[in-house]
Amino acid sequence: MTDCAIRLLLADDHPVVRAGLRAVLETEPGIEVVAEAATAEAAVARAAEGDVDVVLMDLQFGRGMNGAEATAAITARPSAPRVVIVTTYDTDADTLPAIEAGATGYLLKDAPPEDLAAAVRTAAAGRTALAPAVADRLMNRLRTPGTALTRRETEVLALVAQGLSNQAVGARLHLTEGTVKSHLARVYAKLGVESRTAAVAAATELGLIRR
Repeated sequence: MTDCAIRLLLADDHPVVRAGLRAVLETEPGIEVVAEAATAEAAVARAAEGDVDVVLMDLQFGRGMNGAEATAAITARPSAPRVVIVTTYDTDADTLPAIEAGATGYLLKDAPPEDLAAAVRTAAAGRTALAPAVADRLMNRLRTPGTALTRRETEVLALVAQGLSNQAVGARLHLTEGTVKSHLARVYAKLGVESRTAAVAAATELGLIRR
C-alpha cells in the first residue's frame, strides 16, 4: 500500500464479520486495514492512536459501550478519524443516536462490496455516505417534522416496547414519571393512536423502533 492509502479500523465483536470486511476491503486499491477491535472501548482507544482515517463501527457490542457511544468518544477528539456505522439495524432508534454522535456514514451489512468501498472513500473525503433506506427516512423526517418522533420520544417508546413501565422507563433515562407520560402523550398524538400497544405497533410498522 502507498502512503496515501485510506487506513481503516474495523470495529465489530464478531470475528467472522471483521474477516469478511477485511476480505472485501483489502482487495480495493488505496484502502488498507490497519487494525481491528472486538469491543467499542478498544475501538475508541485504537482510534486515538492517530494512524486511522476511517473507522467501520458496528452498533451493538454486547456488554459495555455501544457503537453510538464509541462514535461520540472518537469524534470528540481533535483530528478524529471519520466513523461509518456498518450494522443490520436501520430504525430511527438506531440511526438517529449514531448520526447525532458524529457518524459520517451509515450502511447496512447487506450492502454490496462496491457500496462499502465507496462509503469508505466518501467518508475519508469528509462527505456523508448513507444507505438508501436510511437517507430516505431522514429525508422524510425533514419533510414532515411535525410527525417525526424526537430522539427522546424514540428512546421512551423503544423501552415501552420492551415491556417497561413508565416508572422503569424514567429510571432508565433519568426522567420523572410525569415527563415520561408527557413524551408518550406526544408520541400518541404524532402517531394517531391512543394506547401504548398501538403506539408500539405503529412505530414498529413505520421503522421507528426495532421489531
